[in-house]
Amino acid sequence: MSATPEYSHILRAHEIGGVIKRLMLETNDSERAALARRFNLLALDQLTAALEVKREATGIRITGQVHGAGTQPCVASAEPVPFLVTERIALLLTPETPPGGDQELSSNDLEVEPLVGDIVDLGEIAAQAFALGLDPYPRLPVRVPGVISEDEAIALRSPFAVLKKD
Repeated sequence: MSATPEYSHILRAHEIGGVIKRLMLETNDSERAALARRFNLLALDQLTAALEVKREATGIRITGQVHGAGTQPCVASAEPVPFLVTERIALLLTPETPPGGDQELSSNDLEVEPLVGDIVDLGEIAAQAFALGLDPYPRLPVRVPGVISEDEAIALRSPFAVLKKD
């Protein structure tokens, strides 16, 4: 990750109150190009985030969704593979790290992270959530010469594979 985020939308933690603040964030062309380089995408055509931010007794709650669309390179052929990402954001920024370090939370609970300083960068939070939604091994649905599927590889390792001739 770079020192300066490619996409930044800063709120000051001390200015976030108990009333829900709704924000719709949209990236511009240069931000999308920089994020595409960061996440090794061929193109990032759209990246938006609909967020709600509110201060609670335990910290700052950030919830919402991030949406992205574009293309990433196929791991087998480097050809463009289209993607549509919708990733949920459920985050609680706490003034200090919970006792014992990371907390184990159920999938319905918030992810808890420490609030460092007075800066809450919603753009970076949205970018990281988007990255989590990307397929780490994008593949085209067509066969690539010289590349076999996982099922084909398992069948070839079978001791009976030599008996089967096509």
